[in-house]
Amino acid sequence: MFKKLYDKALDWSRHRHAAKYLCALSFSESSFFPIPPDVMLAPMALARPEKAIRFAMLTTIFSVLGGVLGYGIGFFLFDSISPWLQGTHYWEKYLLAEKWFKDWGFWAIFVAGFSPIPYKVFTIAAGALQMFFLPFVLASMIGRGTRFFLIAMLLAAGGEKLESKLRQYMDILGWVVVGLVVIGAGVYKYLY
Repeated sequence: MFKKLYDKALDWSRHRHAAKYLCALSFSESSFFPIPPDVMLAPMALARPEKAIRFAMLTTIFSVLGGVLGYGIGFFLFDSISPWLQGTHYWEKYLLAEKWFKDWGFWAIFVAGFSPIPYKVFTIAAGALQMFFLPFVLASMIGRGTRFFLIAMLLAAGGEKLESKLRQYMDILGWVVVGLVVIGAGVYKYLY
C-alpha cells in the first residue's frame, strides 16, 4: 500500500507542472493552508536531485511571499479572524507564538522555520503584533530557507540509492508512522 503511494508521489514530483504546484503549495501554506511544502519538496528533490537547489529556492521564495500575505492578514484582519481562530486548534499555538515574539522578537520568526507550530501561525502573529516588516521578511528568508535547503540537499545527496532504499522499506516505514500517529493521538487524548 505505502509503496504504491510512494511511487505515485515520485511520479507526481516528475510532472511537468510540479514546480508550479510546489510554488502554490509553499505560498498557501504560509498563510492559510494546512499542508507544509515539505511533502512535495522532498519527493521532488529525491526524484530530480539535479534540480533540488532550484526547488528549495522556489519553496523558500514562495513560502516567504505567502508569509507576507499571512503578515497582512494578521496586521489588517486580525480582529475579523480572531473569533474563528479562537474556535480552532490553532488558538493555543497562536498564543504560544505570541509569547515567543514577546520573549525573543526577531528570533521567533527565525525559529518558526523549524518549529512544530505551523509557520502560518507565526506570520499572522507577526502581523497582529505589528512586528517590523523588513526584519520579518529577513528572518523568514533565513529560517524557511535553511529548512528547505537542508531538506532538498540531504535528499539530493542520497539520490537514486536513497530512493531505492526508501522504496524497499516504504511499507514498514508507513506502518511505523501510522502506529506512531495512533499512539500519539492516544497519549494526547489521555493527557488532555
